[in-house]
Amino acid sequence: MELSHYFDRIKYGGLVAPDYATLEALHAAHVCSVPFENLDVQLGRPLTIRIEDAYNKIVVNGRGGWCYEQNGLFGWVLSEIGFDVTRIAGNVMREKNGEAAAASHLCLLVTWPDTESRYLVDVGFGGSMIKPIELREAQHHQPPFQFGLDRLDDAYWRFWEDPGDGKFSFDFMDDPACETSLAQQSERLQNDPDSSFVLTLVAQQRHRDRHCTLRGRVFSVSGPDGIESTLLESSDALVSILAKEFRLEVCGIAELWPAIVARHEQVFGTDATWPGAESTANGRIGASFD
Repeated sequence: MELSHYFDRIKYGGLVAPDYATLEALHAAHVCSVPFENLDVQLGRPLTIRIEDAYNKIVVNGRGGWCYEQNGLFGWVLSEIGFDVTRIAGNVMREKNGEAAAASHLCLLVTWPDTESRYLVDVGFGGSMIKPIELREAQHHQPPFQFGLDRLDDAYWRFWEDPGDGKFSFDFMDDPACETSLAQQSERLQNDPDSSFVLTLVAQQRHRDRHCTLRGRVFSVSGPDGIESTLLESSDALVSILAKEFRLEVCGIAELWPAIVARHEQVFGTDATWPGAESTANGRIGASFD
């Protein structure tokens, strides 16, 4: 694995040093270049939490990935540069899903020489954070997202985000993740028939001032003026939107169309106008256990 190849993948040509300026620049370059996507899960292709596999997929093959891959790779990059990186297990929507959500998300706590602060770093939650945030209670506005960190009574932190259609969150403790639990949840989320990753195709891409989401047949853009959604009408439209908006060209995607249509009808009914979709279809998939 070569750092220079990773920098080429995210189009980064800036300075490289273990400091905040580098961390912020790399974080932004990564989330604006590498889409969050679960296409391999949809196609029945097994995934691992091995950093070498994430490197081959994202850097060598130009793909995106989900949290275990993206934050795993990014953590390796930061460690190679000289940052102190701790892999953290997040529990997605823990207030709803309880302990079943344990280790359903991988994120990072990062520090470096000459600083006493720790920063939450997350390039694998669908791209909402465009830059790291300090580990302290606060709210942040990184358009088009509003998000924050809350300290809970049971020693957990809660990261929450709201793109304008409701909050989505994960809870975490600030100690190292159990790697066995991460691997087990990765296996479950890609194989359990009830997993949202198995049920619904998703791709998400961060831009400097907007955020694009494809969830099943619904393509949505969150920006300064709110959220606009479009209903895809064919497998050709699916392939086209993945290539144009997410730079993803993956063999076999068109064959998923019948299942995507069936899932959409299950959620919204057969009415193509899908009443209420403006407020529900844009919800983040994460590891929602729905």
